Amino acid sequence: MIVLPAIDLMDGCCVRLRQGRADLRTVYSRDPVAQALAFRQAGATHLHVVDLDGAFAGAPRHTALIARIVAESGLTVEVGGGLRDEAAVEAVLETGAARAIIGTRALEDAAALGRWVARWGGRIAVGIDARGGLVQTKGWVETSAVRATDLARRVAALGVRTIIYTDTATDGMLGGTNLPAMAEMADAVPEVDLIASGGVSAPGHIVALRALGRANLRGAIVGKALYEGAVTLPEMLAAAQAG
Repeated sequence: MIVLPAIDLMDGCCVRLRQGRADLRTVYSRDPVAQALAFRQAGATHLHVVDLDGAFAGAPRHTALIARIVAESGLTVEVGGGLRDEAAVEAVLETGAARAIIGTRALEDAAALGRWVARWGGRIAVGIDARGGLVQTKGWVETSAVRATDLARRVAALGVRTIIYTDTATDGMLGGTNLPAMAEMADAVPEVDLIASGGVSAPGHIVALRALGRANLRGAIVGKALYEGAVTLPEMLAAAQAG
C-alpha cells in the first residue's frame, strides 16, 4: 500500500479538523512547504493536500501555495477542496499536481465529471466522504441521501479510476478506519483504485486494511497521528510494505 501523509490548508497553515468541523481546528505548522519537505525526508513519495478554505468557500483558495508544495517537495501530490468548475480543476492540475480530487461536483453534476475525465483521464479522482454510509458534501457541512457505494458505481461508470473514501465519523479520532465500510466500497467498485481515509493512525490500522485482502485498496491517508506524534511516518511506511 501507499501511505499518503496529509496536509490540510487553512489560512495558509497546516491544520487538522476534528470530524471536519472548522471550529475544532488545530494549527500544526505555519509553513506547509517545509512540512511537505519533512514528509519527503521521512520517506514519503506521495502527498494528500486539501484546500479546506476552498472546500468551505466552493472555490480554491491556495493554488499558489499548492504549486510551491508540488515544485519544492518533488512528491506525487493529489489535491482536493473546492474543485467545482473546470477552471478550478485546470488551475490545480497546472500546479503540477498528479491528481485533482472532485468531491461535491461529482455528486451534483455527473455530466461535468464525465467531461473532465474525458479531458484529463486518470488525473481526475473522486473524493467520497460519508457518514453512516451516506455521502457528505460542501466540506462535510451537508449530508445527502445518496449511498456512498452508489455514487462510487456511478463515477466508475464515467471512467473515474481512483476514489478517496473518507469515513467522516472516524476522521481525526485516531481510532482506526471503518473497515467494513472500506471493504464494502472496495467490493462495489473492484475496477477502481481505492484510497482509505479517516482514522488511520497506527501501523496496526495499515495492517488491518491490508488484511481485508482487496487488491484495489491501494493506499491510506494519515494525518493527525503524524502531527500529534502518535506514530512516525517510517513506522507507517514499514507497515504498508511489510511482506
